[in-house]
Amino acid sequence: MGKLVVTEFISLDGVIEDPGGAEGFEHGGWSFKSPAPDGEQFKFDELMASDAQLFGRHTYEAFAAAWPEITDEAGFADKMNSMPKYVVSTTLGEAKWNNTTVISENVAEEVAILKAKYEGDILVAGSATLVDTLRAHDLVDEYRLMVHPVVLGSGKRLFHQVGGMSDLELVDSRKVGPNVLLLTYRAAAKTDS
Repeated sequence: MGKLVVTEFISLDGVIEDPGGAEGFEHGGWSFKSPAPDGEQFKFDELMASDAQLFGRHTYEAFAAAWPEITDEAGFADKMNSMPKYVVSTTLGEAKWNNTTVISENVAEEVAILKAKYEGDILVAGSATLVDTLRAHDLVDEYRLMVHPVVLGSGKRLFHQVGGMSDLELVDSRKVGPNVLLLTYRAAAKTDS
């Protein structure tokens, strides 16, 4: 059974929007302001150890516009472009990025099928609306949050439509740069009241 992992660059105030600097967001590129060399290695290892990626439409379109043209000697781009990708969307007609399947209905059931299909991690980056849906259906196994020392004040937050409470437990924390933390959370074990 695969593990569904939400992996995010996140500001201190919970913003995940535009960490790399795409056009249209006033704070673009904020994740590059604090060096995180161990974080870069973590992201490489994380991708190499995963079996698939799952995206919401907006994040998918941003990745699909950039990654097919990127190459690198380490193999990150090759893995990114060749691995199975799934995009949740009711409006995306055709997915043009290599090895992409569109999920347009029964999201919770389809994601549960993906978790049963893969042995390794299924990564979810960005995709705040999708993360809310996955969290609501108890499908998220782990959150890996690379916390950057910046307060943005506005932008899309990771938990922007929180309905009900989710208890999490911290399973790992470490510095991955002079001022950047990697926090790993899992759903807390449910206890009978």
